[in-house]
Amino acid sequence: MADLIAKSPCAGLLPVTHGTTSLSEVEMTTLTSVAPYKGQETGLSDALKAAHGMALPDINRATGKEGARAVWFGQGQVMLIGPSPASSLADHAAVTDQSDAWALVRLEGEAAEDVLARLVPVDLRRAQFKRGHTVRSQLQHMMVSITRTGDNAFLIMAFRSMAKTLVHDLETAMRGVAARGSA
Repeated sequence: MADLIAKSPCAGLLPVTHGTTSLSEVEMTTLTSVAPYKGQETGLSDALKAAHGMALPDINRATGKEGARAVWFGQGQVMLIGPSPASSLADHAAVTDQSDAWALVRLEGEAAEDVLARLVPVDLRRAQFKRGHTVRSQLQHMMVSITRTGDNAFLIMAFRSMAKTLVHDLETAMRGVAARGSA
């Protein structure tokens, strides 16, 4: 019988650095879709606070911090990143494991905004898209979730099946920005 070896979505593709910008894979972690039942948003927020130390995020926002984050993921849906979900969440929401379905990468550096500006039709400048803001957007040929996690840092999530394309598109933009010297 063959031994199976778990591989991360971006295995062998990352990390890469061009100019002052780097792209790295976020270590494989627990990802859980949390969709509140009708009228249960407050109860879910209280349960998230009690169990994981973060509130239910507002639209286009994220709560928590590195290692334990809740990211708005569309109408009526939040992605819990990091901790295994407390059983108390199921009293207020549909809770579904998504750990194998997504690729998570971190784009960081002085030119990270410039890199994303080449790919995303949304203005992600610091003045308008501050830490804790998140957006679902088109990035070239795929839908992604982008969350600002620092002044020059972004968490980007795409379907696992698009990991190679995600890395290719981001790295191509990184090379272009570095070549222009805008970093």
